[in-house]
Amino acid sequence: EVQLVESGGGLVQPGGSLRLSCAASGFTFSTVAMSWVRQAPGKGLEWVSSTNGGGGGTSYSDSVKGRFTISRDNAKNTLYLTMNSLKPEDTAVYYCVLGRVVTGPRGQGTQVTVSS
Repeated sequence: EVQLVESGGGLVQPGGSLRLSCAASGFTFSTVAMSWVRQAPGKGLEWVSSTNGGGGGTSYSDSVKGRFTISRDNAKNTLYLTMNSLKPEDTAVYYCVLGRVVTGPRGQGTQVTVSS
């Protein structure tokens, strides 16, 4: 059974940083692409970033490019999202997703709130 458990969210001031983690189990983590998506209040799912199984082939949405970094530790079956220079518009529930499809299997999410 695929399990994805996100953590690391919280309340941060504009300009601050957070690092999200996603612990994966139930599949061969190192062989599959993984993504981060987010959902802001009252809005649909928005793709944020993806990486291939080896950790390369990273891509980012224009809204986060240059501020967010996706990475993974295949020895720990863990996906990360390092978020810098956070803005109020980054406020959302963040989900890790198996694969590159926004509607793929995902965890329960972790809330990120950017506010002063």
